[in-house]
Amino acid sequence: MKWIKVSNYKDLSEEAAKIMKERINNKPNLTIGLATGSTPEGLYKELIKAYKQGELSFSEVTSYNLDEYIGLDINSPQSYYQFMFQKLFNNVDIQKEKIHIPNGNTKDLQVECVQYEELIKNSGGIDIQVLGIGNNGHIAFNEPGTSFDAKTHVVELDESTIAANARFFNNKDEVPVQAITMGIGTIMKSKEILLLISGKGKQEAIEKLKSGVVTEDFPASILHKHPNVTVIITNN
Repeated sequence: MKWIKVSNYKDLSEEAAKIMKERINNKPNLTIGLATGSTPEGLYKELIKAYKQGELSFSEVTSYNLDEYIGLDINSPQSYYQFMFQKLFNNVDIQKEKIHIPNGNTKDLQVECVQYEELIKNSGGIDIQVLGIGNNGHIAFNEPGTSFDAKTHVVELDESTIAANARFFNNKDEVPVQAITMGIGTIMKSKEILLLISGKGKQEAIEKLKSGVVTEDFPASILHKHPNVTVIITNN
């Protein structure tokens, strides 16, 4: 696990974008795994800027998002579908048919999970996966106690996760209590992982991750078992 400490959020976003640009330019048909939430927003802004300056193209890129709420319409402003199109996809030349986001509104969630897992497998797996980390150590929506072998599945969101995500809704009661998420086992099959950690509230999670203790009670700890992880971190 390689750690890169930067002084502020802007530097974190630029450092992450530098890595992503290099990977895409080296392999234009890259398969990328993408995260939502406030932490990767700066990365996406930097990638849009690079695209508009002619420094990279997404025309051959395939993307897979980590997760999606269950029960939110894709047109809902809080859906991760809307987040990704507003924050990245609408602003670059990625082909819509190469964009994959779990469908949290399907009638058969289990079939959706199996099919999403198969899509990733049939794409040859994810070349580089962008991750954030929750205060309780969750990666994607894999809450503490999730099996390290888990594939794409339906999760009941932890109370702390619901509380943390309430800032994106009018109130806590509007936050969905379930989501579809890539499993930890799925994430760990990625060839490379880029973990972004920003914010003073993540200090406890950072210390637990640095300890090197691997336990399902702290899902991100499994990343110590992956051969190619870069952590970019800022306390600001």
